[in-house]
Amino acid sequence: MSAPATTIFTAMAALAEETGAVDLGQGSPDEDGTVVLLEAAVDALRAGHNQYAPLAGVPVLRQAIADHQRRRYGLSFDPDREVQVTFGATEGLAAALLALLRPGDEVLVLDPSYDSYAPIARRVGATMRPIPLEPPAWRVTPEAVAAAITPRTRMLLLNSPHNPTGRVLDRGELELLAGVCREHDLLALTDEVYERLVYEGTHLPLATFDGMAERTLTVSSLAKTHGLTGWKVGWVTGPADLMAQVRGVKQFLSFAGGTPLQHAAAVGLNLPDRVVDDYAAGLRAKRDRLADGLAAAGFSVLPNQGTYFLNVDVAPLGEPDAEALALRLPVEAGVVAIPVSALSADPVRVGSILRFACCKRDAVLDDAVDRLSSWAAAR
Repeated sequence: MSAPATTIFTAMAALAEETGAVDLGQGSPDEDGTVVLLEAAVDALRAGHNQYAPLAGVPVLRQAIADHQRRRYGLSFDPDREVQVTFGATEGLAAALLALLRPGDEVLVLDPSYDSYAPIARRVGATMRPIPLEPPAWRVTPEAVAAAITPRTRMLLLNSPHNPTGRVLDRGELELLAGVCREHDLLALTDEVYERLVYEGTHLPLATFDGMAERTLTVSSLAKTHGLTGWKVGWVTGPADLMAQVRGVKQFLSFAGGTPLQHAAAVGLNLPDRVVDDYAAGLRAKRDRLADGLAAAGFSVLPNQGTYFLNVDVAPLGEPDAEALALRLPVEAGVVAIPVSALSADPVRVGSILRFACCKRDAVLDDAVDRLSSWAAAR
């Protein structure tokens, strides 16, 4: 039985500090992202944008979010009634789950999944119904979806591009899920924080599919797109009736925050696409650099289409238990990674998969590969 994700993440962070290991566990870049946004934040501070923002978010950012969704995906939102700025995407997800779920409700979720989903649902007495993704392809299948649905199913919580697998769902998979939502009258909550960090494939928002706009809340953020995870500027978009409920909960979470960063985020959303495309291309190169190094060291590298993460199967190295290996690697090899079993309702199914963060400086990635290569060769 795998340890809870919070326990593993805490343990790995402590081991990284104690051992001085190269930390490829957390998906946090180790250098600042888009420089123009740093200057925009300074300008906002000096312009006096330092008091409470409106509950919905500063108007210039709400308009920028609405413009972004229309420009990229053809989705139209009223910036006053259908856009809500949040303290990061996680708060947006929390506000939506707390607002829309009731005790006894069930939520379909791809498994493995981001670690915040289930604890938030439990706060309202709801439970997650996993849709298993099988490595190495991590595809959504009709059989897995059908097996997860019950009469108590209320919502689909969809994450694509998907953390921790790096999978970008294709049109067929999304059509399947949209059809299930329409057939069973489900709400959809989509976590699209990696929407711009796609290396292969195309990100298709679920809200763009037939019959989905009126039942879908879409969550995203600036953090991943521009490598500024500490800013915690996120948002939710969706139909006004659902957004009113989300806003009612958000009011009693953080109300509002990060006013100067909200102004800077508006600048980021209005930058030319090439700025983000260049950043994504740099991350793709990092992914390839790490993948090549890990493959040469003997790890079985799984396909990856996006996000900050790369997964490997450690079974070919004679290590069937990735969690046990993850706890040893900081000491034996001086590298931290996260076992995907900690993010799954079925730890055995993904028991030999390790997740590495590739959003680090090249020198850090190379150091990690050198350490792991030496460790593997000495076995």
